[in-house]
Amino acid sequence: MGDVQVTNLDHILHRVKTYWPEAEITRLKEAYEFALDRHKDDAPRKTGEPFITHPLAVAEILADIEADPPSVIAGVLHDTVEDTEATIDEIRKQFGDTVAELVDGVTKLTRLSFHTKQETQASNLRKMFLAMARDIRVILIKFADRLHNMRTLYALAPEKQITIAEETLQIFAPLAHRLGVWRFKWELEDYSLRYLEPEQYYEVARLLGHGREEREARIQEVRQAVSERLKETGINAQVQGRAKHIYSIARKMRDQNISFEQIADLAAIRIITDSVADCYAALGLVHELWMPIQGMFTDYIAKPKSNKYQSLHTKVIGSDNSPLEVQIRTWEMHKVAEYGVAAHWRYKEGEEAGVGADEQITLLRQVIELETDLTESHEFLEMLQLDLFQDQVFVFTPGGDVVDLPAGAGPIDFAYRIHSEVGHHCVGAKVNGQQVPLTYTFSNGDIAEISTNPSAEPSRDWLDIIKTSSAKAKVRRHLKGKARAENIVTGRESLRDALGSQPPALRTLVDLEQLTEVCQKHGYTHPDDLLAAIGYGDVEALTIVRDLVEEKAKPESLAEEVARLRPETDEQKSRRDQSALPVEVDGADGFQCRLSKCCSPLPGDDITGYVTRGRGLTIHRSDCKNLQYHAVNEPHRVVPLNWTGETAASVFRQRVEVIAADRAGLFSHITAIVSDCGINIAQATATTTESGVAHLTLTLDIRTRRDLQHVLGRLRQLIDVISIRQLPPSS
Repeated sequence: MGDVQVTNLDHILHRVKTYWPEAEITRLKEAYEFALDRHKDDAPRKTGEPFITHPLAVAEILADIEADPPSVIAGVLHDTVEDTEATIDEIRKQFGDTVAELVDGVTKLTRLSFHTKQETQASNLRKMFLAMARDIRVILIKFADRLHNMRTLYALAPEKQITIAEETLQIFAPLAHRLGVWRFKWELEDYSLRYLEPEQYYEVARLLGHGREEREARIQEVRQAVSERLKETGINAQVQGRAKHIYSIARKMRDQNISFEQIADLAAIRIITDSVADCYAALGLVHELWMPIQGMFTDYIAKPKSNKYQSLHTKVIGSDNSPLEVQIRTWEMHKVAEYGVAAHWRYKEGEEAGVGADEQITLLRQVIELETDLTESHEFLEMLQLDLFQDQVFVFTPGGDVVDLPAGAGPIDFAYRIHSEVGHHCVGAKVNGQQVPLTYTFSNGDIAEISTNPSAEPSRDWLDIIKTSSAKAKVRRHLKGKARAENIVTGRESLRDALGSQPPALRTLVDLEQLTEVCQKHGYTHPDDLLAAIGYGDVEALTIVRDLVEEKAKPESLAEEVARLRPETDEQKSRRDQSALPVEVDGADGFQCRLSKCCSPLPGDDITGYVTRGRGLTIHRSDCKNLQYHAVNEPHRVVPLNWTGETAASVFRQRVEVIAADRAGLFSHITAIVSDCGINIAQATATTTESGVAHLTLTLDIRTRRDLQHVLGRLRQLIDVISIRQLPPSS
C-alpha cells in the first residue's frame, strides 16, 4: 500500500468519523482492501498513477460533502464490477444490499452502447434519472466520479478533453445546480471552461490574481466592520469572504458584453448565523452600515428555490462607493447550499435503498413522467435540457401550494402541472384575481387560478407559448391522437406559411409537392407522414423549408446565396435602401443584413459576417465568441466584411445604463456631457430609489466605436457614477 494511498484512506476515515460518529470504519477499510485486490492488475491511469487512486479520490470527495458511509463505501467500489471480475453478488454478500444497489446503479450508467452521440446522451440521462428515482445517492457518486475525472482531464488527448468538458457543462453542471450541490457545480463549470475556452479561462484567472491583494484587503475591512457590529448587538455569527468563480465571471462578461474591469460586484461576503431570526437581524445591521441598492434584495428564506436553497441576498453600496454582495443564512441553510440534496438524504446503516426526501420527489416525478410522454431519444434530450437550464419562478395555487416553473412560463404550463386534464381543457386564467390571457408570463409570488371547459382541447399554437417540457410533451401527444387527415391539412398550411416567410428568390425555387427526399432525411416513408408530423407539432415547418432550399436549390457559392437574399420589388427595394447598413463583402453591398445583438458592432470595429439559413447575413465583431463558434463549426458560412465609405452618414442606436448616487442636477449634468461629445440622445429614462440611487437608460445615436468609448469615458469620470455598461439592443 503506497504512502499516498494510506494518507488518502486515513483522511477519508477521519472525515467520516467527524460527521458520522457511529459509522463502522472497519467496513470502509474492507472496501479499500477489496478494491485494491480487484484493481491490482488494471493498467495505470493516463496520469501514470495506480488505478486505485481514482476510486479513493471519489470516496474522498463524497466524504468531503458528508455523504453517508454506504455512499463512501460504494465510491471506493464503484469501478470494481465495471472494470474487474468482481460481481454484484460478491459485493452484496460482503457489504450488504444497500452498497450493492449503489454500485449496481453507478455501473448501469456506464454500460451503454448506442448509435449516435445524441442517443447516447439522451439514454444516459434516462438511466441516470431512473437511478435517481430509486436512490439519489447514485447520482452523487456519479458526480464525484465525474469531478475527479475533470481534475485529471489534463492527461487525455485534446479531442477527448473537449468531448468530456462539453458533456460536463451541458449535463452534469446544470444537474448539480438543480440538485443544489454547489460544491460540485462551480468546480465542474470551471474545469469545463478551462478546456473549452482556455484563453478566456486563463485570462480571467490572471485578472483575478492581478487584483487579488486589493480585493482581499477590502473584504477583510468589510468583514471586520460587520463582525464588530454583530458582536455589539449580541448576534453570534461568522463572516466569510465569498469567492467569485472563473466560469461565473466569464459568463457574466459574455452575457452582458462587458469587460472584466466593468464587473463591479467582485467583492462579496457571507454571514452565517445560528437562527432565522438572527439572519433578519443581521440584514438590518448590514443595511444600517451601508446603503442598500433598490431591487437587489431577494428573500430565499421565506421563498426557497426549487432545490431548497435558502438565504437572504442583498447588494449595498460599500464605504468605497462600489457595490458589495451579501448573503445571510443559518448553518443548516449553509450546509444545504453547499451540499444540496446530499444534506437531505440521510440513511442509517443497513437501511434499505430507495427511501427519498420530499425535496426531490417533485423533480423525479416530472422527469419520469416526461420519460413516459416522449418516445424518441432526441425529444427527451431536447425537453430535459430545456428544464435543466431554465431559471425558476414560484407561483401559488389559490390554496397556498407552491408550484415551481421555468422562467417565462404561463397559465398553460401551470394548468398541466396541476393535472393533465386541467391542461387539456384550459380556457382561461386569473392571476392575483385579475383575468389574464394564456400568453401571460408569471412573476414570482403570483397566485393563479385556471378556468376549464370540458369541450376545450389543446391547440397547436400552444407549443409556441409553453415553456415546460412535460406540458409540451402532453400537448404533442394529444395532437398526435387527433384525426390524421386534419393534421395533414394543418401541416401543409404551416409549410406554406413557412415558405412565405422566405425571401422572394427562395420561394420560387421550392416545390412543396416534391417532399420525398426530405421525408427520408427526417425518417418518414411518405410525404403525408411528414405533413402529419408538422401538423401535430413534432417537426418544425421552417426546418423542412430550409432543408428543401438546401437540397433542391443549393447555391453554388456563398455569393450566390447572398445574392438570392436581395429584395426584388420596388417596395422591398425602398425598405432595403432605408435600412441598408454600410457594409460590403467582396465589393458588393445592398444585401439583406443585420447587426448581431450579441456584440453590437460599430464602425471602427473589425467585422466579419455569418450567412444564416434564410435570414440573411448577420454582422459580428471579429472577436465575437458566437462568431468564433460559427467559424469552427460552419467555416463556409463565415465571410470577411468591410465598412463602406458611407459610414459617416450612418448612425447606430446604442443603449447605455448609468447607475449613480442621486443628487440635484445629476440628469442635466449627464445629458450636458453627452451633448458636449456631439452625440444625440434619442431616448432617455430615469428612476430614483428611496435609498438615493439613480438608474438612467440612455439611447444614443452613435457613429463609431471611438465615439461611444469617448462618451462612456467622460461619464465614468463623474464622481457620482457607480457603474456604467452598454446594454444589448432592445429589439
